[in-house]
Amino acid sequence: MNRTFTFLPPLIGGAALLALIAWFLPSWNFVLAIGLAKGLPVLGLVLLMRGGLVSFGQGLYYALGGYTVGLASQFWGLKDAAALLAIAAVGAAVVAFVLGLLLSRYRDIFFAMLTLALSMLLYGILVKTTELGGTDGFNVHGVTLLGIPLTGADRINGLVLLLAVCVLGAINLGLFGATAFGRLLSGVRDNEIRVEYLGASANRAVLIASVLAAVMAALGGAMSGIIVGHIDPEMAFWATSGEFVVIAILAGTGGVVAPFVAAVVLEVVRSFAYQYAPNTWQLVLGLIILALILFLPQGLSGLVRRGPRAANAGEKS
Repeated sequence: MNRTFTFLPPLIGGAALLALIAWFLPSWNFVLAIGLAKGLPVLGLVLLMRGGLVSFGQGLYYALGGYTVGLASQFWGLKDAAALLAIAAVGAAVVAFVLGLLLSRYRDIFFAMLTLALSMLLYGILVKTTELGGTDGFNVHGVTLLGIPLTGADRINGLVLLLAVCVLGAINLGLFGATAFGRLLSGVRDNEIRVEYLGASANRAVLIASVLAAVMAALGGAMSGIIVGHIDPEMAFWATSGEFVVIAILAGTGGVVAPFVAAVVLEVVRSFAYQYAPNTWQLVLGLIILALILFLPQGLSGLVRRGPRAANAGEKS
């Protein structure tokens, strides 16, 4: 198989496995949906991390996606999920392109702090805007796909749609990683000056990656709004963006499947910790995250790379 498509078997297999779990264990549908919805912005964040950039503001686009769905469905009467997702993706791409013209010129802590500031700016606007529900946000009702309900007792339909979005998003970003701009990101991380001397534009590569990451985050926010049925300013809060960064660290930058695995695992662990240690669940979750970082410094994707290396070492010996 072409190395470009080596991620397809685990991606399709994982999606099929989650669909089966959701079918036979419907009580876990909500947890799986939240994990997968968070996996989409993490997928985009991992792409940025390949270029040596860490964004603490992906909550900005996560909230944009959610509020786009909420506003379009509540005030415009648009209820089709496909149209809502398309509007959310295009809107986030436009905003990311405009902001990216500025952000693509900065690196390291300056990039991180600027993205955080922009996300908190949106958070402040949403909190102060009573027409958008203020701190409470507002509910999202009646979203369907070709007339098929996606929430409530039919949440399994929404989860299947979310799985399809995740698969398509992972395929697109996996293919982008094989393009010239995708391969250029690692060069930007390692030696940006050499990239410029070779005649390539590091800023342009960062801009494109930022737009793709924003689209992924907006799709995650949109699907979260559809399935949860509620949106609020917390989607743009710094803690939400920080959670995406934590999940990205747990996932590692080695593939497009690990972000979803890390997001779902973290959400499942959070559910068990909250159920069995309701007063100290944050401590339990923090200890588990710390252990994963200590023993898996390259993230979950490091396990995949470690396997082939161990096999090759065994063959040589």
